[in-house]
Amino acid sequence: MHPEPPRSPLHAWLLPGLALATAALHLLFAHRYGYFRDELYFIACGQRLDWGYVDQPPFIAAAARLATTLFGHSLTGLRVLPALASAGLVALTGHLTRRFGGGGFAVALAALPAALAPLFLFQGHTLTMNAFEPLLWTGCAALLVHLVRTEQLRLWLALGALAGVGMLNKYSMAFFTVCLVLGMLLTPARRLLASRWLVLGVLLATALVLPNLLWQHGHGWPMLELLRNGQLYKNTPFKLGDFVRGQFLLMNPLSAPLWLTGLGVLLFSPTLRPYRALGFAYVLLFGLLVFLRAKDYYLAPAYPMLLAAGAVQAERLLQRPVARAAVLVPGLVGFAALAPLTLPVLPVDTFISWQRTLGIAPAQHERHEYGVLPQHYADQHGWEELVASVAEVYQRLPPEQRARTTLFAQNYGEAGALDWLGAAHGLPPARSGHNHYFLWGPGDADGPLLVVGGELEELQPVCAHVELAARVPPNPYVMPYENNLPIYLCSELKVPLATLWPSVKHYE
Repeated sequence: MHPEPPRSPLHAWLLPGLALATAALHLLFAHRYGYFRDELYFIACGQRLDWGYVDQPPFIAAAARLATTLFGHSLTGLRVLPALASAGLVALTGHLTRRFGGGGFAVALAALPAALAPLFLFQGHTLTMNAFEPLLWTGCAALLVHLVRTEQLRLWLALGALAGVGMLNKYSMAFFTVCLVLGMLLTPARRLLASRWLVLGVLLATALVLPNLLWQHGHGWPMLELLRNGQLYKNTPFKLGDFVRGQFLLMNPLSAPLWLTGLGVLLFSPTLRPYRALGFAYVLLFGLLVFLRAKDYYLAPAYPMLLAAGAVQAERLLQRPVARAAVLVPGLVGFAALAPLTLPVLPVDTFISWQRTLGIAPAQHERHEYGVLPQHYADQHGWEELVASVAEVYQRLPPEQRARTTLFAQNYGEAGALDWLGAAHGLPPARSGHNHYFLWGPGDADGPLLVVGGELEELQPVCAHVELAARVPPNPYVMPYENNLPIYLCSELKVPLATLWPSVKHYE
């Protein structure tokens, strides 16, 4: 085992300082732009807590409920948890670096991409499942390293607990933990698998996840239907070249020498031979995700452990202070130059000009037309205007008609915005057939419908009287399919909404 080097007082404060700086960076820009589409949906899920949802396990809904309970409608408050998760990722990456035998320079070098890689910047900016996934994966890797170092087999319980929590956040944790165990089978660390504590850890993880699995089973495994529909109709076709290219772009090309070195060290270097299972786990996971034709960012949570190993090797190769500064300073500048791609540090128009000058556009993961902003930024615009436009139409209705009116939206982003932002305008709860909104049903609707989006021709067969009541003002920053949306008033349904409801189901 490679011993941890002694820490000076400066080194003792280095990692906490980097973690706190990461959280501060995210909170500084947390209020820029607006709510992210998925955040609005997760807030809606958090107001209706359950053991499962059509498109995610329950962790993110509970996190959204906690954030809104503590901070109300504060956008910065909503994003405190992902900012803390990003800080935790930096701290865990530095911890792993220390475990691998790294000193202060290695810690700083590994922390740089852990904090500022484009994908990690965006994930730390928004309250989504992806904000917590790298932290949970890296936590499992750190526990495994500690298990190998100390052979304290009771750590299997901690691994089981963390894996269970990780699967309640996102099911991909199962892929990572299976690959970790398979990686151990390929190394001498396999001896640690022959333990009753591993069995108890698996049982603990299963007990944590079981209520969610029972929910999925009881609802006909909607997640599988959603994944299948995504592959068929929503996601761009899988290309191996794009998947590989995404690994470099999402982590910033400047970090590639570091994580590639880390992978090589974990697989082949005698200094980190005890932890070779981590290198094998990455290779196995890469192959599995390619086989499943997954999105390129699904592999991102596995990189912090490679960054830690690569930073230790770089520290051993670069002994002179001048050489180390020549790596850190340009690296910091390079990461900062790409930061506006995924962290809204620039005003919108400035960002558009900057991106055009840079000539870099994020990968497109969905089969939609794109506007002047990449999707992750476009989905943070237009919600206030949409809600205000619907509220204007709603308030124009006679009081008796207004009391019986139901709002219907085409997707969970629109419905989530109407629910979360519409209360201040006196709007009733929104209905939609998209994902879990479908399972929440049509309510007791028996009056007019205000329909956001869609086509007039689609409503005429079911509405005796339908009119275009208004349009959401044009906005060049939103996704094109959200721009200048029509708002229809359907004043008399030919068939009750409850009867029509099965036909509006849309899992994607």
